[in-house]
Amino acid sequence: MQAKAKKYKLVIVESPAKARTVARFLGKDYKVEASQGHVRDLPKSQFGIDPDNDFAMKYITIHGRGDILAKLRKQAAGASAVYLATDPDREGEAISWHLAQALKLDTDQPLRVEFHEITKNAVKEAIKSARKIDMDRVNAQQARRALDRVVGYKISPLLWAKIKKGLSAGRVQSVAVRLIVEREDEIDAFIPEEYWELYADFEGQTGKGKKVPLRAKLSKLKGKKAEISNEKSAKKAKELIEKCEFTVGSVKRGERKKTPAPPFTTSTLQQEASRKLNFTSSRTMQVVQGLYEGVELGKEGSQGLVTYIRTDSVRVSQEAVNAVRDEIEKVYGAENLPKTAREYKTNRRAQDAHEAIRPTDVTRTPESIKAYLSREQMQLYRLIYNRFLASQMKDALYDTLTAEFVCDGTALRYYAEQKSFAGFTSIYEEGEDESAGAIPAAMPEFKEGERIKVSEVEMEQHFTQPPSRFTEASLIKSLEEKGIGRPSTYAPTIGTIIARGYVSREKKRLYPTEMGRMVNSVMLEYFAPVVNQEFTAQMESKLDEVADGNQDWKELLSDFYPSIVSMVDKAEEQMEKIEIPDEVSDIPCEECGAMMVYKMGRYGRFLACPRFPECRFTKPILTYIEAPCPKCGARLLEKTTRKGRKFYGCENYPECDFTSWDKVDTKKCPKCGAYMIQKFRKNSLFRLCTNETCRHHEEVEEAKETDNA
Repeated sequence: MQAKAKKYKLVIVESPAKARTVARFLGKDYKVEASQGHVRDLPKSQFGIDPDNDFAMKYITIHGRGDILAKLRKQAAGASAVYLATDPDREGEAISWHLAQALKLDTDQPLRVEFHEITKNAVKEAIKSARKIDMDRVNAQQARRALDRVVGYKISPLLWAKIKKGLSAGRVQSVAVRLIVEREDEIDAFIPEEYWELYADFEGQTGKGKKVPLRAKLSKLKGKKAEISNEKSAKKAKELIEKCEFTVGSVKRGERKKTPAPPFTTSTLQQEASRKLNFTSSRTMQVVQGLYEGVELGKEGSQGLVTYIRTDSVRVSQEAVNAVRDEIEKVYGAENLPKTAREYKTNRRAQDAHEAIRPTDVTRTPESIKAYLSREQMQLYRLIYNRFLASQMKDALYDTLTAEFVCDGTALRYYAEQKSFAGFTSIYEEGEDESAGAIPAAMPEFKEGERIKVSEVEMEQHFTQPPSRFTEASLIKSLEEKGIGRPSTYAPTIGTIIARGYVSREKKRLYPTEMGRMVNSVMLEYFAPVVNQEFTAQMESKLDEVADGNQDWKELLSDFYPSIVSMVDKAEEQMEKIEIPDEVSDIPCEECGAMMVYKMGRYGRFLACPRFPECRFTKPILTYIEAPCPKCGARLLEKTTRKGRKFYGCENYPECDFTSWDKVDTKKCPKCGAYMIQKFRKNSLFRLCTNETCRHHEEVEEAKETDNA
């Protein structure tokens, strides 16, 4: 009897959303299923690595994945071919290998396909270009997993025993905590130094004869650079300026160019989304993952809107460059298009395995698909789209003017600039972690030897400022610059150190907690190499060598493992138990009357009875905000989702279902009377009306103090 012909080819991706998009592109000859991420891993209940047996790894099916694997085995048995299309990075390569092992597939066959973007052409071309699983990349991921397991499972139990249960150590997270603690130490140790700046007001004249008020800054005093450290010296300088008869000594006119930033990498996207959209790094990755996997666009069906989103490269394909140049010329005109395409240099530490993050189709403008995107998806897609277009546009040009007014060794400096050609800034300008001071825009006419009459002199007292605390954006930037971690690790690293209570986030700034300081101190004393920045960066380089086939992954483990064991043994012998007394509240236990204490749990702090386990009563900490519920007038509570995201909800829930991601302000909109929310952007806090037809906004003046005050 003739065997029944197999009628379909099976493609396995990671997420159901991606599966739906890919299935639509491939048609009825294919079945597309989702593994829903990892299917095998090291066991949670044991070390899972045998150092005495050539570092053999014990992999088991992840709890809850049995049914998924059973379904995939059945589908694979009936397929004429199986393609493993997990994410195109080392972790995705490892997931494909685990799937091949679990499904008993022949790894000598071309099973592996990579979707760098989820578009019809890209998906079909990827299927045609199937290859064998790259074991060097798999082994690099196995080595990373093993290194993290060694640090976590050898050091964490010691922290539990000596400090507090539930603590953890990690290769990248411990370095991140150290950076935040050391920055806080710098701020604590900083001694401000007083200095004064003097400004002279005068009147200038434009080329059209119009008089304009201007201001110049004192730059030289008695022939030397003006450095004034106290009020007495400032007053003397002021008197001198007022007595002087200044004349124009030199006038320099020039042009300044501003070049666009390259397209986004994972880290620069996280940084810019933090600065401009106030997104956490984890939120950014959740939203952009959906844009990559596919969004339903009406009659077009599900479409992947951006290229692969875990990348450290600014490289862009020639096809994409040609397409974006055509779009720029069509929409913004040839005057905004450089003669030759821009090329950006990728960081030497980068793996450069994928293109930069860009739209899959530049003709798909943000406005054209706005109706199909959530608010956050639209915000992020517009950011990616505009950055990509701007990266291939002409420089912005600024006319500059520098004039020096002199009088017997004293000099005042006037600087101004005006944008003469918008170039790429017509659609996009990169955000900054710290706001820059405004530059005067008036471009008056000056003639050498012309007299300048000073009308008023102002003294301004300043103090040098300590370094700024890290934001998520600046921490990611620092980790990347130091070669610590990789694109896929930044968001989970920051999420972990906040969830563990080592770091708190307030008004976007990251502060170390007492627990974070204590754990960092222990790590520095007993496990210095683990929190050494250079050591961690070198380990990343060695993992890159494994992926390139230039380093044996088990040799890497054999070099690392004995030193960790030695450090743990020494710490167990020398380290004394650290008693951390619970902070006592003024709230009595509702069951036994004992004064409750503050505890740290998975979702933050809560109140617990100190007589545990005899009394197991616990109570959430309720934090109210000043504004009333816009729906019923009751009090609003600050709450946290299971994933750690803050939101605000009515205390009368479920009778009143009002919720808001943004903090509700006490002030009503002066224009329409709707309730207003608070937004933080460009280092300032402002109120925004929630009425879509109004959207009145105003700055909150009292929120302008610096974070380091």
